Amino acid sequence: MTETLKSAEKFVFLIIASIPNGKVTSYGQIARMAGIPSHARLVGRIISRLPKDTDLPWHRVVDSQGRITNPNELKQREKLEQEGVTVINGKINLRHYRWKP
Repeated sequence: MTETLKSAEKFVFLIIASIPNGKVTSYGQIARMAGIPSHARLVGRIISRLPKDTDLPWHRVVDSQGRITNPNELKQREKLEQEGVTVINGKINLRHYRWKP
């Protein structure tokens, strides 16, 4: 793993840790905040490698349309709903729930 990628990964983790309870953000927004614009898919790959017992709120990350794209949609939906986020047909209303740091 290159030093740049390791640095980006650290920023991605810090950003995810900062997403408040009851809010969501997109892979693309995290990529921009981490200084790697146009690398939303990389953010997705970084998240997919998290250990199953991670404390990071990975479930607060959705695609740019507010859709849950995680393979474990049910688990992500449950976690979001426990935080008061309404999920309708696998989608979150970003106008209402988007994190605006």
